[in-house]
Amino acid sequence: MRTGPAAVGGPPTGPGTGVRDAWATLVLSTLLCTALVTGSAVTGSFGVALEHGTAVAAGVALVAGAAVAVARRRDRWCGPADRVTLARTVLVGGCATVAVLALSGVLGPRPWLLVALAVPALLLDGVDGHVARRTGTATAAGARLDMEVDAALLLVLSAVAALTQGPWVLAIGLLRYAYVAAGWCWVPLRRTPSPRFSRKVVAVVQAVALLTALLPPVPPPAGAVVLAVALAALVFSFGRDVRSLHRRTPQVVLDPVDGRGPALADAQAEPVRDLRLVEVGAELEGGGHPRSRGHG
Repeated sequence: MRTGPAAVGGPPTGPGTGVRDAWATLVLSTLLCTALVTGSAVTGSFGVALEHGTAVAAGVALVAGAAVAVARRRDRWCGPADRVTLARTVLVGGCATVAVLALSGVLGPRPWLLVALAVPALLLDGVDGHVARRTGTATAAGARLDMEVDAALLLVLSAVAALTQGPWVLAIGLLRYAYVAAGWCWVPLRRTPSPRFSRKVVAVVQAVALLTALLPPVPPPAGAVVLAVALAALVFSFGRDVRSLHRRTPQVVLDPVDGRGPALADAQAEPVRDLRLVEVGAELEGGGHPRSRGHG
């Protein structure tokens, strides 16, 4: 998970390989998703073929979103850390294919195949950030891509976990998207919250909890307890961010003198960026009048 100050730097100069890497990712994803469907094929009615086609399409579409994001970068830059993230995306796309097969009943509700794909995808989550820092190729675009892959993995896992735990588990995968949607209506949520290590820990806990609940040997009641604790931590984390961003929102208060303009206390919260305002204010306080520019 790439976060922190290094994530806001720019990519090194040089020819970008984003388009090539995007196509390579799409090809690998198509091969993996097709192989997963072929390995789970039952026999060929039209309905089964449609389910298999939907499963492949779901996995490839997920990967295509990440591939297009990389290919459309202005500089076409795709660094070593981005390639690790794209490899994770291929695994997450495979998880999406298996999830569709599980949701359609082709596979069981807690397939080992899903766990086998999700575990390396989760482990690689810590690799891309390390590679970015070691190679000095951390970018804001790479950090966003990494975050979207994390969110997609949680959504896929929560959808399958809901088969045995109930629809409430979907909150783990949907809460982040609800947060983004709320930002369309409430401007403070569009800001970036202050970095916290605990936020990264909570994100990892969600994936680990979902994987634990999806393990076939784990009793569903035990999985429910683990998921409930993880969801509580996630709600607390999002709630703390909302509260923090709300506190950072500037409050517009009417001036107690004339009731029209903003109060001076609010103005003092922001630094004065135009020195002419300081000059005019000083002259008014001294009883004079502001000088008219261009009239001597």
